[in-house]
Amino acid sequence: MATVEDPRTVGGGLRRASADDAERLRTVLADAFVEDPVLSWLMPNDRTRRAQLRCYFGIELRHYTLSRGRVWTSADLAGAALTLPPRAWRAPTRVTLLEGSAFRSHLVRAARVGAAMEWHHVRGPHYYVRDVGVLPSRQGQGIGSALLRPTLERCDREGLPAYLEASSERNAALYERLGFRVTRELRFGASPPLRLMLRAPQSAPATAT
Repeated sequence: MATVEDPRTVGGGLRRASADDAERLRTVLADAFVEDPVLSWLMPNDRTRRAQLRCYFGIELRHYTLSRGRVWTSADLAGAALTLPPRAWRAPTRVTLLEGSAFRSHLVRAARVGAAMEWHHVRGPHYYVRDVGVLPSRQGQGIGSALLRPTLERCDREGLPAYLEASSERNAALYERLGFRVTRELRFGASPPLRLMLRAPQSAPATAT
């Protein structure tokens, strides 16, 4: 059955990204996450981190979220939200192996984090928000919230939760404003916390008569 998210373009200047957008969006996401606490811990070399992130997000886009889910972007490609539908959240083994190249000498550390994320991932039908990133120069303008809107509205219509992992305090605060709640914090030795967050489906307020 068709849904309102199926058209290529939706209201508010949002649209579904295509494979043609992957090259630009991998750079946008790398810029968005270059100071991220958890990814900086996994990619500690300041000189190579941006290139590593471009590699990582290129794989996320081309081999995982564009083919298995939906990638929402703004009209000017200032950000992206990578989401996966129910029962499609688990990354294929090929994707996990490809992404290993992005972590270089810290592959073992990244593998531990990935295994813990999978072990603690919520079970049952849900929408998985894999990544949300906005260019640093455009942050604080409501773009991240807008990019999540189609997925959260779909969750509410279908009565399903949304799930994500927040890798920074700032991002977690944004997600809390959108209805997410922290269910667990993961730490790996001296790592920054990774916050697992769940949003229950929300019903529209009743209309007064």
